[in-house]
Amino acid sequence: MLDPVDGTKGFIRGEQYAIALALVEEGEGVLGVLGCPNLPIGNSQRGSIFVAGKGQGSAIISLYDSAESTIKVSPVFDSSQALFCEPFEHAHSSHNHSARIAAILGIKKPPVRIDSQCKYGIVACGEAMIYLRLPTGKKGYEEKIWDHAAGWLIVKEAEGEVTDIYGKPLDFSQGRTLSQNYGVVATNGKLHAQVLSAIKKVYEPPLKGSGKLCHEE
Repeated sequence: MLDPVDGTKGFIRGEQYAIALALVEEGEGVLGVLGCPNLPIGNSQRGSIFVAGKGQGSAIISLYDSAESTIKVSPVFDSSQALFCEPFEHAHSSHNHSARIAAILGIKKPPVRIDSQCKYGIVACGEAMIYLRLPTGKKGYEEKIWDHAAGWLIVKEAEGEVTDIYGKPLDFSQGRTLSQNYGVVATNGKLHAQVLSAIKKVYEPPLKGSGKLCHEE
């Protein structure tokens, strides 16, 4: 599956977007590639490509000088020291709920809000520890598989974890959408249980197709 411009509004603004390519065989992701033309990593020049193959780990390639290196998620296990990222558009993820979850986790740093699957990339290489894509309550909304398949594998192969907000693995076997999942959480793995625990204090299990949230404001 190919998303030629993942993060259209970021592309229009001249900010973050990605070219996302993934191969899913029999419902299982086996290849993920993210081209992020505007994303610098560390002190590098702008532009990065993330790539992962099932059982082969994850790597990053600089668009500036073609240097390639293996990447791993951050070793941070203290949630108060974590940096989290979320979609730039509040229509794509509930910023109110993520702020409350961050408060429960004791996170002091402000969120990094960027478009596209670049968020998976910065979690995979350890520059952020948590990515939250939280349901907004829009009735009947289901995440599209092309918005997650490439980034999912890149984080998993970098030894991170990706589930929905209730801890269920993402199910790519249901067609065009993640119809069996609710929201998306990607972390460095070490913080995953803490993040899911915090989410439980903010969300209640939804009625199928209702988008019902607890404590909604």
